[in-house]
Amino acid sequence: MPAPGVGDRAPAFSLAGTGGVSYELSSCLGGSVVLVFYPGDDTPVCTRQLCSYSAELGSFEAKGSTLWAISPQSVASHDSFAASSGLDMPLLADVDRSVGRAYGVVGPVGFYRRSVFVVDPEGVIAYAHRGYVGLTFRPSSELLSAVAKAATGGST
Repeated sequence: MPAPGVGDRAPAFSLAGTGGVSYELSSCLGGSVVLVFYPGDDTPVCTRQLCSYSAELGSFEAKGSTLWAISPQSVASHDSFAASSGLDMPLLADVDRSVGRAYGVVGPVGFYRRSVFVVDPEGVIAYAHRGYVGLTFRPSSELLSAVAKAATGGST
């Protein structure tokens, strides 16, 4: 099955996350959601990336968007990482990588590729960027622009 892209329905999921909360994509219908797939907790680039997004969380919320970060580590690992890094967005645990596979972000040796999706209020992917386990990540300004376009029915 090919990985979903812009214009495709976002694969549904339910995952456990920080604070012992369960997160279900369908709960975000009516607003946009930014799904940030990242390789691992407590790694230098992932920490910079998620701290950058966490600092802009108010800007995402002001545009009616929810931001969730997803990686294969456990909820306990996520709780520790969120506390030590001061992250305010939920971190979701995809320990079996099923959600990562559904979105086409699991690399050939099982690591997540640093990737971001914006899902519009109707549950359709409005923005997709599949990266690599690299040292760069998409800036908040680019994601906020994608969120604004998704709110008006546009895609990128």
